[in-house]
Amino acid sequence: MKRTILSALTVLITSAAVAPVASAIEPASFNIQSTRLEELDSRSKNSVHKLRIEHLNNQSKAIEDIQATRLDALDARTKAVDNVQATRLDGLDARQKNSVHKLRIEHLNTQSKAVENIQAARLEALDARTKNSVHKLRLESLNSPSNAVDNIQAERLNGLDARTKSTIR
Repeated sequence: MKRTILSALTVLITSAAVAPVASAIEPASFNIQSTRLEELDSRSKNSVHKLRIEHLNNQSKAIEDIQATRLDALDARTKAVDNVQATRLDGLDARQKNSVHKLRIEHLNTQSKAVENIQAARLEALDARTKNSVHKLRLESLNSPSNAVDNIQAERLNGLDARTKSTIR
């Protein structure tokens, strides 16, 4: 493309340099040469103009392609950032759900322990009542007349043991 432009410029400069000399030497052929020169100029200008337009179009297309590539890269980066952020949000949600779940489990465990403690206290109270009633029943049976005889005999034996021990000493 540069060669074409340079050759067109060379022809143009050469024809411009040769034209005054040729016109001075041959005034009759000046019209023919000037017509040829003008034709050559117009052809050169048209071809140079076409080449410039083509070159600018190619540059425009290249710039558009570069911009499209950059936009695609930016879109890809944006999507990657969005994906990373979505993943982070999912992770945060999972952590938060786990912590809420743990808090619920702790609350339920605390409630279960409280219920167990209440049940244990009730059982102890029931045991104490039962022991008291059994103890009362035993005392009543000891206070009954048949037990009274046993008690008297036990007292007598205790007294005899005491006398025996005192005489032995």
